[in-house]
Amino acid sequence: MLSIRRLASLALLVSSALGAQLTQVNNYGENPTGVQMWVYVPDNRPQNPAVIVAMHWCTGTAQAYYSGTQYARQADSKGFIVIYPDAPDSGGCWDVHSDATLRHDAGGDSKAIASMVKYAIQNYGADPNKIFMTGTSSGAMMVNVLAGSYPDLFKAGSANAGVPFGCFRGQDMWHSQCANGQVSKSAQQWGDDVRNAYPGYGGPRPKMLLFHGANDDTLRYPNYNEALKQWSNVHGVSLTSTKQNTFQNGYTESIYGNGEVVGYSVGNGPHNLPAHEDKVLAFFGL
Repeated sequence: MLSIRRLASLALLVSSALGAQLTQVNNYGENPTGVQMWVYVPDNRPQNPAVIVAMHWCTGTAQAYYSGTQYARQADSKGFIVIYPDAPDSGGCWDVHSDATLRHDAGGDSKAIASMVKYAIQNYGADPNKIFMTGTSSGAMMVNVLAGSYPDLFKAGSANAGVPFGCFRGQDMWHSQCANGQVSKSAQQWGDDVRNAYPGYGGPRPKMLLFHGANDDTLRYPNYNEALKQWSNVHGVSLTSTKQNTFQNGYTESIYGNGEVVGYSVGNGPHNLPAHEDKVLAFFGL
């Protein structure tokens, strides 16, 4: 059986033969933790393309997320750029716990990823009004972190099986109580956690799209409802619509406000859900 890294290498060879390829960028800006930047820039793109930051799961890599999702293939037809950060942690998890990563411009992995976005704006002419992010598991947790720490950079985020901003706060990379769905706060408390990440910020906040499986045995299902509480409070919106079996059987859609926050609860869904690239891109307006 081919390893994930071997499959990723083969995918890189194929993309190279077709033209655009996944490329590493060094010296992209402030990088306090040593996060690697990989980027896919399609050959055909508008003068000011959109950017999607796509973040891998624990034990994953930028290459694995590149080859395991369809964002680069969609980029070829839609003309957006995809940034694939690669976590420096030996286990491949993102720093979603440190005080630095949970504060604007303070450091941590989030600071490095923010630098990647600024690099793309400066060097690829990316449209600063079309910067988005998506991620799975640990990458989904980083989506929530970036939405709180850098709301000035991102217009929308999609988190596939994550936890609320700040839920993993602590000294260790892993927070068992949060992962097990045992951290519960009021919507106001969760919202305050986000607002305290960037004191004084009064600008717009990223729209949020959340997916979570009801049978998630890694990041337990209660985290889904806690995240909905958090982001609905941040946006100041309430639940306006709930529909079952929307775009797929077993998916319950919850819309808050005018779609500032949208959630999909997946009945009997495991931790490893599909990426739902088409749904994510539609939410981003791409």
